[in-house]
Order: sequence, then C-alpha cells, then structure tokens
Amino acid sequence: MYQRDYILRMIEMIGELIKGILGLIKKGEISAAEQSIEYAYLNFLKQDAAFFTNIPIEKLTSSLIQEHNYTIGHLEILAELFYIQAELFYSQNNRKDSLIFYEKYLTLLEFVLKGSKSYSIEKEAKLKLIKDRIDEMRKL
Repeated sequence: MYQRDYILRMIEMIGELIKGILGLIKKGEISAAEQSIEYAYLNFLKQDAAFFTNIPIEKLTSSLIQEHNYTIGHLEILAELFYIQAELFYSQNNRKDSLIFYEKYLTLLEFVLKGSKSYSIEKEAKLKLIKDRIDEMRKL
C-alpha cells in the first residue's frame, strides 16, 4: 500500500510539473522547458532522457518492466514525460521527433489503461486526442 501511495503522489507531482513546463513552452522559454524535462527524468525515474529515448518503441514496455523492474506507475510518469517532449518538439516545428514521442506516449498510455483497474474519462479523451494528432502528422 505504501508503494502505491508513493507512486500516486509522484504522478500528482509530475502533473503539476507538466503544467509548468507547458507554460514555459507557451511563453517560448524553450531552454527552461528542456532543463525542467531533464530534471523530471532524473528526479522521478532516476535516468536521463537519452536512456528512454534510445529504447525502440516495440520494446518499450517489455524492456522497462522485465529488464529494469519499472511499475505501471513508473510507466505512467514516463508517458507524461514523453507527452511533454512531444509538445516541446511540436512547438519547435520538429514534426519528426514530435511524432516519435507522441507514438511512444500512445504506446505507454494504452498499456497503462489496459492494466488499470479503474476507468478514466480524462485519459480516454487524451488517448483519442493523441491518436488524432498522430494521424494528422502522418498525413503531412
């Protein structure tokens, strides 16, 4: 139970951090946003962004769970970090990298939702939004 409460608190904290990073992106403070993202990887997942970026999408969940002992909670946090990186690249008109991170986000979010014991309208809506964005980007 303690582990679950800890992960839930971490997820809440990452949510607040992501709101702040989105604000930085909106203001055009890209360098500060990048630093905050790197800080989040190190602080919440104890690895730098490059570690996760280098994992191929088809091995993402299996590698992190089986080889690195990550939990569903960790994957949910990572998904949110992938989302914010995708948004950062999108704001810079870097569609190629943005698409990669949106796809990784989608992969993790679907995995998390499949393993969840509760239904989240918010996450389902975000899932649809991201699927639509990915479809739109693939057409370009």
